[in-house]
Amino acid sequence: MNCRVKVRTRCYIANRHRTIARHGATVQAIALATGYPMPIALHAFDTPNGRKISVALEEMELPYAVTIVDLRKGDQHDPEFLKISPNGKIPAIVDPDGPDGKPVSVFESGAILFYLGEKSGKFWPRDLAARIPVLEWLFFQQGGFGPIPGQVHHFLTVDSEADRRYGVERFSKETLRLYGVMDRRLAAHEFFADELSIADFAILGWAWRHPRHKVDLALFPHVRRWYETMLARPGVQRGFAVAMS
Repeated sequence: MNCRVKVRTRCYIANRHRTIARHGATVQAIALATGYPMPIALHAFDTPNGRKISVALEEMELPYAVTIVDLRKGDQHDPEFLKISPNGKIPAIVDPDGPDGKPVSVFESGAILFYLGEKSGKFWPRDLAARIPVLEWLFFQQGGFGPIPGQVHHFLTVDSEADRRYGVERFSKETLRLYGVMDRRLAAHEFFADELSIADFAILGWAWRHPRHKVDLALFPHVRRWYETMLARPGVQRGFAVAMS
């Protein structure tokens, strides 16, 4: 399978041990040369939502290839990309070995994390009771700790001083409140759902941007402890190291 967004320049196959890059090479050729199974195609860019998936793939030890969807160039509007992500947003994946061995595409980062957890059997509990906090904190991120700090990012770039001041003040206040919610949770739990889960990967993608949120983690010591613990994990480090821009 070739990388599907034609404007990209490189593909990557990542596994636990290394990342292999070949300029202009097809995914099939790399897979055949290395003996690895056909990888999941990750269509993404260097954003919090893209990083949460690269981190999850590394932690789950699933082989994958990155197709860079350059948002600066409008690649997200490419008709081929819209076939797998109708909303024109990253990330999206294509798994050549989906349910019943058939290819499947998945868009929306939360849905992708669900899918990868089911596929790998990792970081996604089998027990329904254990799944509840994973779902709660995953949806906390999807509905709040993502859209809200994302507005801070936006208003910091607005030209109008009055509009910028209003937006930054409003959304910064709510962003700080969300950090406080997380800090209280992590005061009593090592990870958001006790055990490391896809909820942690989802939240990490946005916590990674705390400097852009204008948030000092010293004000939230339990978040800082969790954040440093996450960044110390080799899989997380690989997930942030893979090129996406």
